[in-house]
Amino acid sequence: MDSDSGSEAGEAPYYPRNRPNILITGTPGTGKTTTSEMAAEASGLKHINVGDLVKAKGLHEGLDTEYDSYILDEDKLIDEMEDFMRPGGNVVDFHTCEIFPERWFDLVIVLRTDNNILYPRLEGRGYNAKKINENMECEIMQVVLEDARESYAEEIVIELQSNSVEQMEENVSRIKAWVDNWVENNQE
Repeated sequence: MDSDSGSEAGEAPYYPRNRPNILITGTPGTGKTTTSEMAAEASGLKHINVGDLVKAKGLHEGLDTEYDSYILDEDKLIDEMEDFMRPGGNVVDFHTCEIFPERWFDLVIVLRTDNNILYPRLEGRGYNAKKINENMECEIMQVVLEDARESYAEEIVIELQSNSVEQMEENVSRIKAWVDNWVENNQE
């Protein structure tokens, strides 16, 4: 198979890489950014905070004042990220997952947090009641987890609890071990 084409007509191109790409996702307040930063540092990968990228590069269609968040332009975001995702070596941090091409990721981690811990985290961010309630409902209904399971191969989607600093550190250790194993098994 040619590295610039898929194995069958219509299939997305496959680009070999020597470092994995990891997506860390979850409801806002589950610890995505903290875990992503720690995992990237521990494993020597680059942390990409998609929310920061959207703001810095103007990859949005304006501000949704009701939720105090940007309206994402998915096409612009995917176009912006394609070239640096291709060679691998990234830990991507975003609250949704289904917008990204499946070919980008070798591991998808969905962080989960107990409601009695998540609610005060969201309050501490100054979210309005409507935004807090919507995010709480998403966590209760496992929206991000279900989106990940529908969007990516079952074997690469992992659910991890993120209620405490100890659990975050444990998760980072697991991610680092997974990266080390992936690199060892994917050497050319």
